[in-house]
Amino acid sequence: MQLPTSVEIAPDNQSGRDPSFTRRRHHLTRRSFLSLAAISVGGLALYSGEIARHNLSIEEYTVHLPRLPDSFRGMRIAQICDIHYFEFTESIFLREVVDHVNALKPDLVVLIGDFVTYGPLRWPSEEAHKRFALRHMPECASLLSAIRCPLRYATLGNHDMMVGGRYVYGDLVNHGLPVLRNSAVSLEKDGRRLWLVGLGSACAEDAKPDQAIPASALRDKEAMIVLAHEPDTLPQVARYNADLMLSGHTHGAQVRIPFLPPAFLPEYGRLYPEGWFRYGPTHLYVNRGIGTIGVPFRLNCPPEITLFTLA
Repeated sequence: MQLPTSVEIAPDNQSGRDPSFTRRRHHLTRRSFLSLAAISVGGLALYSGEIARHNLSIEEYTVHLPRLPDSFRGMRIAQICDIHYFEFTESIFLREVVDHVNALKPDLVVLIGDFVTYGPLRWPSEEAHKRFALRHMPECASLLSAIRCPLRYATLGNHDMMVGGRYVYGDLVNHGLPVLRNSAVSLEKDGRRLWLVGLGSACAEDAKPDQAIPASALRDKEAMIVLAHEPDTLPQVARYNADLMLSGHTHGAQVRIPFLPPAFLPEYGRLYPEGWFRYGPTHLYVNRGIGTIGVPFRLNCPPEITLFTLA
């Protein structure tokens, strides 16, 4: 018997498709789209609130200052700022920051303002959130006092001034952290001086470089580092021929959406949002800070410790 070389199965419907197999088509409904969007937003919030907000970055730079005395070359300065304890920076995270600073073994640590936060929306009154901030400030100062370094200096930020500058000042000093508020200290080595100048908060109308910068530093044209919480005071500071200015305040915009300009920058922090700038003879570095305000999120803008080596 001759076998057939092919078998043709006739379809039993008009389309010509095998009725025993069906194709299931998935349509993206409005409900499924919203569900996917909610999952994406939730995942982004989890990442920016729990991962990115604690993904600490250590930035290291060598800074060449022509007027720096040779005896200060190689000096290592660690900068932290904008801690915003206890809203939203937790004690365990601040301890981690302190441990990282100690591991760097700096010669000088500068703490440039906004130790606490003014203005959490969940408090019923202005006095309530001031009390909240001031209640946690002694603990913040205590944690920072664990920084092991021969030289430690602080300045105040706008949030510190709004909740009560004299109380923040007092807690820092009581824990062995001197505060430079429109004042200066001379660091001396081998008979040469490097001036460290601290300004008050510009947002609080308390930045007074004419009061802070010693006449002898100007007269003798000595090297000078200025600590100023708000970076947009750079043009005023540059008039005094400061060599280096260190600032914070902006949080680097805190949430950076790719391909878009910074969505939020505070007053006195809109001209110089993050990183290196120069105005006349003065170099400026703007640190992204440790904490957050408004919402406990960071995105494409990690918290930062900066380590400078003077050369």
